[in-house]
Amino acid sequence: MLDQGDEHIKMPAVEPIVRYVGNGSRTEFAFPFPIFASEDLAVYFGAAKRESGFDISGAGETAGGNIIFDTAPADGQQITLKRELPIERITDFIEGGDFSAATINNELDYMVASMQQIERSDRHVLRYADHEEPSNNTLPNRGERAEKVLGFDSNGDPVALKLDSTISSKDYIIGGNGAVSRELNSKLADYVSIKDFGAIGDGVADDTNAILSALASHDAIFVPEGRYRITATLRLKARQTLFGLGASSVLVCADKSFNALEIVEDHVNVRGLRIEGSDIAIRLFGLTRPVVQTAVTDVTIIAPNIGVQLDGYEDANKPCYWNNFTRVLVEQPAIHGFHLTKSGAGDTPNANKFIACRAYSLGAPITGAGFYIEYGRYNNSFSECEANVDGSAQGCFIIGSGAGETILISPYAESFNQVPNVKLESGSQETVIYNLLSVSDGAAIWDLSGGAYTAYNAGFPYKNTLQRTNCIDINTKLHRYDTSYIDTSGEVILDTSHSVHLISSYGGALTVKLPEPAQAVGVVMMIKKTDSSANVITVTEDGGAGPDGRSYFLGVENDYVNVLSNGAEWFVISSNRSPGNTRYHDGSGTYDIDMATDTYLLSSYGGAMTARLPPANAAEAVGRTVTIKKTDPSSNTITVSEQGGAGPDGYAQPLSSQYNAITVVSNGAQWYIVNKF
Repeated sequence: MLDQGDEHIKMPAVEPIVRYVGNGSRTEFAFPFPIFASEDLAVYFGAAKRESGFDISGAGETAGGNIIFDTAPADGQQITLKRELPIERITDFIEGGDFSAATINNELDYMVASMQQIERSDRHVLRYADHEEPSNNTLPNRGERAEKVLGFDSNGDPVALKLDSTISSKDYIIGGNGAVSRELNSKLADYVSIKDFGAIGDGVADDTNAILSALASHDAIFVPEGRYRITATLRLKARQTLFGLGASSVLVCADKSFNALEIVEDHVNVRGLRIEGSDIAIRLFGLTRPVVQTAVTDVTIIAPNIGVQLDGYEDANKPCYWNNFTRVLVEQPAIHGFHLTKSGAGDTPNANKFIACRAYSLGAPITGAGFYIEYGRYNNSFSECEANVDGSAQGCFIIGSGAGETILISPYAESFNQVPNVKLESGSQETVIYNLLSVSDGAAIWDLSGGAYTAYNAGFPYKNTLQRTNCIDINTKLHRYDTSYIDTSGEVILDTSHSVHLISSYGGALTVKLPEPAQAVGVVMMIKKTDSSANVITVTEDGGAGPDGRSYFLGVENDYVNVLSNGAEWFVISSNRSPGNTRYHDGSGTYDIDMATDTYLLSSYGGAMTARLPPANAAEAVGRTVTIKKTDPSSNTITVSEQGGAGPDGYAQPLSSQYNAITVVSNGAQWYIVNKF
């Protein structure tokens, strides 16, 4: 419709249709009636509607406009231009809002144009004369009129009459038990062929109009053996079928300026065809209805720019969902073999299935990928599919930034010149790859998604990547950690992409911040200082107090701390920098050292004390170091001895003064003094 500020169309009493006959050289034709938008002008060659190959000017003009064809229609070609409006109203007047003359004029113009369209269509309808009042204008019911012709009784009312001609006689019966006799005209109507509408199939004659006429008249169209040259797009609508005999039923595109097949509505079936050339050989997009439950089977596509494209297009209410492609070969594509995309504001192509489909360069250059899932979500799956592409490709399989939950099952990828087998672009999510055979010399999986994928038996060196996996019982033989190596100074904020962090502070003191606990529930991290410098690594928390509520300081080479998040805070699991385990005891007599702690602070204020070590060969003693220290100022001695043995270095060792201490270690046979003061 026109904008309210524009001058509105005047609706003259001009029939909204005009016909011409081409002469082979004329490209421009006028239409003397107004249209609101270029989409309102329908263009027919004979009975076949054309969707492309021309430009329209003059939309919104009262006097009409012109159409200019890219190629002059053939000599003798009948051309029909007519206004076809959808009978709909898409605007409303708002209660209490402006009521401008321009708005009401536009509405009335559209109503008048619609009535002109209906009036013109009604002139082609059989009707009773105005002076006659019909007594009965209802056809006989379906069963009565089947295999009969329409006639009129003595009163002039419609009746069903039996055919008497040879063509209608019941003279056809197929062999086999239970076969019945059929009228021959009924048998011949079982299949509608494009040759019934004048297609030649010699690869030279333009068969476009014949095929379009067949599609305009019937829902199931057969393409016999032959090479059928087309010069414009063939568009299939709801529940239509186009089928052939396989590679011998060929649609030959005159050039690559147009799409061969466009599927714009639901439940379309295409099978048993070969398509040569074209811009996009088979394009699915929801133009007038959702494009769902399409089945494309046993189709070979040769030398297109793009072989198969699924486009979410412009309207989320007309999505491209649940379509199926089986045994489709795209050979020598210039850009992509198979492409899932979204060219407008519509939804992404979702839940489409590709089984045993193949993109094969056959030595021809390609600028894109064998399979490019640029946009698409929720279980677009590719089973037993192959991308064998030239070394000029960007990838065999590319999962784009707008893709999520894509599944590759047993894909075959082959190329050279470092072309990646599977490329996961940044932003892609939850890709799953099973049993990848990667023959290209590029990366098996080139991951730019940050690890947002799961892989099983899927390429060197990492065949299996599990995401958010819950294991009840697992047996592992070799455990590798995802490790980062950091050499810097200043400040580093860790993320959850790695579990082990080997850090050098050789260049200066460094603060390492753990991520927020809520972003790392159940995550275990290890931070270790690897350099011998005196520069301290401080381990703390981004926005929090740090592990166990404080910072940890790694001051010397090989200092480390292991931490765990419960979602609320970080806890230390182990560290050589943890506070020492210490036991405090005040008493007299014999006190047995149980080796449960590293340091024993003993007071003998109440009387002399014997601190008795366990036997050097006791399980709890072997290899352990323990420190015993006298803390009280009394003169009561603490004697360090050994159960059943001589004591450290072969003697009982006295601690007679406050702050005397001894550190001992067992080698399993004897206690030795490490330090005494």
